[in-house]
Amino acid sequence: MAAATSFRAQLSISPLPLAETKPKLFNPGFVSSSSLYSSTRKSLILRAPTNNASSNCRSSLCAKMVSSPSITPITSLDFDTSVFKKEKISLAGHDEYIVRGGRDLFHLLPDAFKDIKQIGVIGWGSQGPAQAQNLRDSLAEAKSDIVVKIGLRKGSRSFAEARAAGFSEENGTLGDIWETIAGSDLVLLLISDAAQADNYEKVFSHMKPNSILGLSHGFLLGHLQSMGLDFPKNISGKEINGAGINASFAVHQDVDGRATDVALGWSVALGSPFTFATTLEQEYKSDIFGERGILLGAVHGVVECLFRRYVENGMSKDLAYKNTVECITGIVSKTISTKGMLAVYNSLSEDGKKQFEAAYSASYYPCMDILYECYEDVATGSEICSVVLAGRRFQEKEGLPAFPMGKIDQTRMWKVGERVRAVRPKGDLGPLHPFTAGVFVALMMAQIELLRKKGHLYSEIINESLIEAVDSLNPFMHARGVSFMVDNCSTTARLGSRKWAPRFDYILTQQALVAVDAGTPINQDLISNFLSDPVHGAIEVCAQLRPTVDISVPPDADFVRPELRQSS
Repeated sequence: MAAATSFRAQLSISPLPLAETKPKLFNPGFVSSSSLYSSTRKSLILRAPTNNASSNCRSSLCAKMVSSPSITPITSLDFDTSVFKKEKISLAGHDEYIVRGGRDLFHLLPDAFKDIKQIGVIGWGSQGPAQAQNLRDSLAEAKSDIVVKIGLRKGSRSFAEARAAGFSEENGTLGDIWETIAGSDLVLLLISDAAQADNYEKVFSHMKPNSILGLSHGFLLGHLQSMGLDFPKNISGKEINGAGINASFAVHQDVDGRATDVALGWSVALGSPFTFATTLEQEYKSDIFGERGILLGAVHGVVECLFRRYVENGMSKDLAYKNTVECITGIVSKTISTKGMLAVYNSLSEDGKKQFEAAYSASYYPCMDILYECYEDVATGSEICSVVLAGRRFQEKEGLPAFPMGKIDQTRMWKVGERVRAVRPKGDLGPLHPFTAGVFVALMMAQIELLRKKGHLYSEIINESLIEAVDSLNPFMHARGVSFMVDNCSTTARLGSRKWAPRFDYILTQQALVAVDAGTPINQDLISNFLSDPVHGAIEVCAQLRPTVDISVPPDADFVRPELRQSS
């Protein structure tokens, strides 16, 4: 999770609407505290209660905690590069390999992109503007003559936006989508996931033999796998996901041995401070899942749930908004970004810690319940199929009308948000509400634990559960509101948020809040595990590698999706 709307590099990029091509950096200010992460973390699993009439247990909140095997070791992914310097790091006792970025590496880009004369950036949505301009500017600084060309479908309204960004038909940097694909040695396919699913055969047929296909997201592989297919054998495939913040890369096929260096060059050119390795399959699972979880869908559901609760309990609507959205996207995210999750808890008063613990204990397993279901829907291809079918319903077919996605920003909560932001002092990060913080951190830890159990690398876990949230999406939502992000990010993420946010809202309302109101005892093992979890040390290592990013969102910047601008 750039110059226009997104900033992720991994040949699998999530839609991150950012405002600048080059992020402002500042020292993260982490306190070295490796001694805090003790080995006393209790290994626990959830065991569902038996269904008998005498049991009062009606939800996962009543589940028994029993001993389980220790966390399965996560396999390390190594790679070879002849252009960049590879480093080994240790995250929670697991070795991983990375490549650091930086402008001082731009002179290596011609070597990384050897034999590439044209890079075709296909599409101008949540990813295209940022990637195209960063690539163009970085290659220019490297004094490379590689052409970065935008490919769009005939009649696209995005031609005007691409021209405004300095691309044109006259200088050969803007043209028809199919001509651009046919003439490019590296094709960065950044059209929507649903469009990829419907057009991949035509894309493959237009590509040069032995050319390289770059994806900023692994959705297409998931779609192909769901049909028992894979990429053509004469096309090298790689992915980059996460520029501006850290990036990950994956090489799915390597026809001639160039793919890894091209992927790393792509990441460096986009501005990623460091790049880690993953697989295309692991990336699309964690990425599609993550945007339905804490990156967008779950946080949307959490704030809707808590706003409603606070108002019902007598809090003013403005204060309820501040204690939910402003709290999470402001002070909580800033604290996690610069000092880690434990700092949120440690900054609270004793009474605040009790409220945090009550919220954390009650919310952890309900959140994991929905996260677990969501992950498996992604892994089995069900969620991918849902996205493809939804995209096809955007147009009339079978005698039925078109059903494009509507906006969510006209309901009470989001109108309150407009009013709050309009009078918010510059730099105001909102209040630290202990209960809200406890629910959000419980969600974050539940997602981390689920991805850990599913065998994902710590670098990917931290990226999809924490860094993209607190360093990219949440600061943007603090500036513009959660509803703005839900209405203007990628089609896949927009669909996912609309589908899964209500599930998080309902389960928290029906289980977590009911348990709190009933005075259910706090699960002290959950609190103990949170305080001693080894992920805190891994997060600290990643923060030292990746200076925290200040995302600038100018008040007059236009991030509205073209179709929504047209309708309004």
